[in-house]
Amino acid sequence: MKSALLIHPSALIDPAARLAEGVKVGAFTVIGPDVDIGPDCEIGAHAVIEGPTRMGRGNRIFPFASVGTAPQDLKYAGEPTRLEIGEGNTIREFVTINRGTTKQEGVTRLGSHCLLMAYAHVAHDCSIGDHVVMANAATLAGHVTVEDYAILGGLSAVHQFARVGAHAILGGGTMAPQDIPPFVMAAGNHATLHGINVRGLERRGFSNEDILQLKRAYKLLFRGGRKFETGFELIREQGLDSPHVRYLMDFIRDSQRGVTR
Repeated sequence: MKSALLIHPSALIDPAARLAEGVKVGAFTVIGPDVDIGPDCEIGAHAVIEGPTRMGRGNRIFPFASVGTAPQDLKYAGEPTRLEIGEGNTIREFVTINRGTTKQEGVTRLGSHCLLMAYAHVAHDCSIGDHVVMANAATLAGHVTVEDYAILGGLSAVHQFARVGAHAILGGGTMAPQDIPPFVMAAGNHATLHGINVRGLERRGFSNEDILQLKRAYKLLFRGGRKFETGFELIREQGLDSPHVRYLMDFIRDSQRGVTR
């Protein structure tokens, strides 16, 4: 439902766009066709939203953000790809989020309750989980996966098709050409690991035992120059069987680009 009380008269909204109750649209914003904005979203001045884009409840988009625009891919030929956004996200000034391409599912996904700070970039076909933070000018190349609660420091960049595991944190300026495992701290160009993200895990309610098991597993996997399979065997021998340790091992096994050490 469009309300003249909530939409600035200078905004340009295509008649085919769908705006739910309670949506606020600022001055000089442009919203194209096949854009579906959920209830109680706030779209700041001068923002651009193109479709196909679907957006859930309570998202806040700040001025000059560019959301749902065509992918920066020379092979893209105007196919009807899309962007899907969850609920409660904050998308700050000059953030750019591109739709997908036909190389995979044709969709870029942003989960719920994420914070994308100014100038962050989410390229085509990326999949971002929930509660993710991308600090200023953090950049994802195409086809990147970022799992829940990951934090990407300012000016960090992740290579196409790489993954950032859940609860991982990348320091400012980190260049990540390979997968960043879950639960770890990484920094540098190129990225190297700097142990388990203990403080972050404590803040999210991980028990002391869970953190201890992850620290022991990390030591067996990433220190001493062992092959991962040898580390897996040692983890099993030492009875490190928490769900988080198993997830860390599965993440490594599933890697296609290789794992940062």
